[in-house]
Amino acid sequence: MVIKSLMMMTTIKQFAKVFIIIDFCLIVYALVFQNFYWIVNSQVAFFSSMIISIASFLSYKKNVTNRLKNYDASLKDEGEDRDIIDDIDDPYDLYSEQIETKEEELTASKIKQIIKEEKSKVKRNSFKNTIFSAGGFLSIYRIIGYLFLVLGFFTLNNHNKFIPIAFLIGLAVVPIAVLLTKPILKSEVSQ
Repeated sequence: MVIKSLMMMTTIKQFAKVFIIIDFCLIVYALVFQNFYWIVNSQVAFFSSMIISIASFLSYKKNVTNRLKNYDASLKDEGEDRDIIDDIDDPYDLYSEQIETKEEELTASKIKQIIKEEKSKVKRNSFKNTIFSAGGFLSIYRIIGYLFLVLGFFTLNNHNKFIPIAFLIGLAVVPIAVLLTKPILKSEVSQ
């Protein structure tokens, strides 16, 4: 657990370094070639994009963690004959022996019945997934990030200081930084 949290902190620090370097380059460019309002536009967009991205990461991480806890609890509730060694060797029960079912001839009515059952499962599961993932997209931090983005846009626009290209470049810093950091992280993990 401690190792995982240390690895995550290292990853977050690496992403933050790339965010800051790219944003610093953007600020230097704006100081040299543009004006003060160009910097303001890009920084409002950058900070709102960063807040939204970090909030999304944390809320979905929490969502996945909760689902894993619920999944582990459901395995224990089933009362399987698994001991501690089985849980360590195969925590998600990927290698257990499954009972083979004998194959029957499928008629058109059986196929239609199977399709109806599977469609009803998908409908139930899609609603269930929506409810379970609501925490990911309704995170208070994401909402604050979006409010900051919208209010920043309207404030700049109402004062006639809005520069669309600077705003879009500021929004693009975070996705570009993630794309640039991903190959770096893969090479470090493989070493």
